[in-house]
Amino acid sequence: MFLQAAAMIANPFTLFLIFIGVLVGIIFGSIPGLSATMALVLFLPMSFGMDPMNGIALLVGLYLGGISGGLISAVLLKIPGTPSSIATVFDGGPMADNGQAGKALGVGIVSSFIGGLISIFALMFISPYLAKVTLMFTSAEYFAVAVFSLTIIASLSGKSLLNGMLAGMFGITLSLAGIAPVDGIARFTFGQSQLYGGFETVVILIGVFAVTDIIQAGFNRNNLVSESEKAPYNLKGFGISVKELISQWVNIVRSSLIGLGIGILPGIGGSTASLFAYASAKNSSKYPEKFGTGIIDGMIASETSNNAVIGGSLIPLITMGIPGNVATAIFLGGLTIHGISPGPLVFMKSGEYIYGIFIALLIANVFMLISERAGLRIFVKLLDIPKYILLPIVMVCCVIGAYYANFRIFDVWTVFVFGFLGISLKQFNIPSTPLIIGFILGTMTEENLRQALMQSGGSWSIFFTRPISLIFLSAAIISVILTYRKKITANKNVSQNVSQ
Repeated sequence: MFLQAAAMIANPFTLFLIFIGVLVGIIFGSIPGLSATMALVLFLPMSFGMDPMNGIALLVGLYLGGISGGLISAVLLKIPGTPSSIATVFDGGPMADNGQAGKALGVGIVSSFIGGLISIFALMFISPYLAKVTLMFTSAEYFAVAVFSLTIIASLSGKSLLNGMLAGMFGITLSLAGIAPVDGIARFTFGQSQLYGGFETVVILIGVFAVTDIIQAGFNRNNLVSESEKAPYNLKGFGISVKELISQWVNIVRSSLIGLGIGILPGIGGSTASLFAYASAKNSSKYPEKFGTGIIDGMIASETSNNAVIGGSLIPLITMGIPGNVATAIFLGGLTIHGISPGPLVFMKSGEYIYGIFIALLIANVFMLISERAGLRIFVKLLDIPKYILLPIVMVCCVIGAYYANFRIFDVWTVFVFGFLGISLKQFNIPSTPLIIGFILGTMTEENLRQALMQSGGSWSIFFTRPISLIFLSAAIISVILTYRKKITANKNVSQNVSQ
């Protein structure tokens, strides 16, 4: 079957479709508001009339390219092109400000390639075994995972743990807007029917990260006019030496495993994976204070993990027919249209196409590496555009991206609301990252909490009598305690240094 699949993929037209898919995916991923999901939606009808292997190959290229493309705008514009690239902004943006945009992009590209490669090999060789693990997860386990993930807030709260917790709670509150997931009651809609579906993640990301910075730059517009420096570009290879890459092997492996594990669990997504990997890298680092100032450790953690989600999310899809996120749900539709029914017997019924997916993913990963490296100089040249010209263009892209989220003017106004909210948070030294974490994980936490309590008849014991749930809840408590102790120790050291 493998040789038969290889022969089908080796067709020049099939390789061309993979390449085109990767390029289009990168473009969609790099434009704020667009995403791999939107690319798949738009090109799915085109795949219907193609040969099954050609149609699947195109979708594979779009999916992989779309996830990786988000790092471009995350580094150059400080706007996550996709939700998966949220954590890439934290160090990618400062690296660009420090004249290291080329290196930041290069490190991100290499990390994306490695993370994708590890997850693809996991998909190829251990997918049936990993998929069985997900069958053990119920609502109780998913709630425990969500609580554990929320402990990231403590790690990314900056200097004030209280401010970080307040921002996280506000993010969770925002996630409650709309129709309740279990009983269907409208909450925090204020009579606005547009809020029945809640706030869109992309809209909040664009508002808090992009519009906030643009508004802030507008207050300093005199500086924008005077800026005329060219962005420095002096890059060999990918900007990271083999020695630097080897020194990051623990970070790479840990982040890949986090992305792979989170990708396997349906409904969590790449945004959580990148944030969790970033927090893990920061907590285990010898120099956590440097995170957020522009170091490659944060870039590697984010981009390795969010690309590792690709292979992870396809494991339950192929072995059990369960899509892990919206993108894989669309991909499932493409497989079904071509007569491929994912599940335990898929290797027997459609083995050549499944192996074809594996090979197409490997080829698409290589095409992504080559394409983004080839365009590196072009990407960096965007920084040569004077900010008083670039920022209005970015604002237009933000408005278009917000509108395309649901094709509503309401979302455009919402972007500006969150832009001014971001300004207010900065004025009070409240970090915006915990707000995003709380919003992303809030829905998952509430939904699984309520479902688990319904299953147990209202008894909270379900979270402590199930071993996996107990492990994650215990890990959450330990994580908060360790983070709190680190912050106390760091504050004491600062006080001692000041007194001396």
